[in-house]
Parts: sequence; structure tokens; C-alpha cells
Amino acid sequence: MPLYRDHIYPFLVSKLGDPEAIRRVRQQIIPSAQGKVLEIGIGAGANLVHYDPARVSKLYALEPNRTMIRLSELQRKQTKLQIEFLDLPGERIPLGDGTVDTVVSTFTLCTIPGVAEAIRGIRRVLRPSGKLIFFEHAISPDPNVRRWQEWWQPIHHWVFEGLQLTRDTPSLITQGGFEIDQMEAAAAREDLLVSFGEGVIPCSIRNHQNLQ
Repeated sequence: MPLYRDHIYPFLVSKLGDPEAIRRVRQQIIPSAQGKVLEIGIGAGANLVHYDPARVSKLYALEPNRTMIRLSELQRKQTKLQIEFLDLPGERIPLGDGTVDTVVSTFTLCTIPGVAEAIRGIRRVLRPSGKLIFFEHAISPDPNVRRWQEWWQPIHHWVFEGLQLTRDTPSLITQGGFEIDQMEAAAAREDLLVSFGEGVIPCSIRNHQNLQ
């Protein structure tokens, strides 16, 4: 429904998508982004204030929702970042091979429908020494929590435009050719699990790319 997608949903994300517990994780992981950075699904721009402008030379902000882009532009005024907005979905990254140093995804890989395609695109645009910083919902190994996730899944999927509480996002990242260098998991609520960390291209693949 265009009315919900273009007006109500962006408002909900801007008001509900950055509670204190989530903000603390953003403050922990986003400042490590460096060089040319691509953020997949920038949303309402909650990450923008956490980037270190001394480390980030340029930020490509991928976001298909025009209302979200307008909200991000308001957040942009609080930073000194050089930002280029790209109004395309995560499955269609319009950048060349090996052009960015860092890719950031927060609550995007657990939402977009073509997640495998998006991860392949992320790996394509990353330089061999680059890294993926992720912060996503993930299915819990605890059966009790998983039952709650399965119960909430249809509601979250509708309210948050495709959000998948039961998607095994870390496994999809590794299946997409990344090696997870570090990762932590935490309960956002008793019925929600989030995972955050960094993925890198394995050394064997990096060496192969360097020889090409």
C-alpha cells in the first residue's frame, strides 16, 4: 500500500527504530567504518551521527524509499559527511566492483526480500581488504525465544515492510562468501535476538582477487 509504505512506515521507523539499547550498539560499531562507505538501506538516517567524518571520505546511502531519504537528509545536517543518496534497493547496488572500503547494514539484511542477491552485491563492491559491518535481527537458538519470534513474525513482517525475525542472517552472510571476523548476539527483548559484528572476505579469496 503506497500510503503506508511512503508515509506511515517511515514515520514509525523514525520514531521507534532507535531506542536507547539499539543506539548504544550503533555507537559501538558505526565509528569503525572508514574510507568510502556504502550503507545499505539507510532508512531515516539513524546511523549518520555515529560515523566519524575524519575516517569516512564519502558515504553512499542506498535507500529505495523517497520519504526515508528526506528524513535522512534532515539527519545529514547534523554531520560533516559527504553523502550521495542512491534511490535503489539493496539488491541493485549501482557501484563498480571493488569501489568501497566498508559496507554497513543495520536492520536491512533481515528485511529485504532478495537478501542473497544483496550479499553478493556487497561482496562485489567491496575492496579485497574491505569489511561488512552488520547489525540485524536473527533467529534465536533458544526454542522458547524462537517460538515467540515465530508468533511475532507475521506482525513484524507487515508493520515493518518485510522484516524477518526468523531469518538466519549471519549464516546467509557466510554463505554469501564472507568470513565473520567477530560477532555478538544480544536480546533486544525477551522475544527478539539481534546480532552485530563484522564480516571480511576470506584471505584465500582476497589473494585470488589480487592475482587477477
